Amino acid sequence: MPTTEATPPMTPPTSAAPNLARCPLCDAPLDPEHPDSCTKCDWVAPGHPAHHRSGTLRDRISVILSIVPGLGHFYKGHKLTGALYFIGSVFAFAFCFLAGAASAGWGLMLLPLYWIGVMLQVYFLEDLGVPPKAKR
Repeated sequence: MPTTEATPPMTPPTSAAPNLARCPLCDAPLDPEHPDSCTKCDWVAPGHPAHHRSGTLRDRISVILSIVPGLGHFYKGHKLTGALYFIGSVFAFAFCFLAGAASAGWGLMLLPLYWIGVMLQVYFLEDLGVPPKAKR
């Protein structure tokens, strides 16, 4: 199983590539000038600016706002996606009530699945609402 260690493992020295760090996901050699990201795959080290850490306060607030689908996306700065989820929720609710009427109420169980899916998606979504901190 691939790892996402902060310090990539070193390859044994050979005559062609002595002590080059390798990507923990695809095992490609990393650029010595930028050893915290891989050019072959999407791996980045945890300290890299492109690394997204979930579990922040803004992630939890966006999940709570997603009780109304799309509001959490607006909060995180994804305005078009939020508008699509907001408009799409009208159709999703209508479909769930139609399916509920056709199946003696069992189709209404699709509605919580939709809500949970929207909430999970916004939780792991990159936060564009707050600009990244500048390094000093």
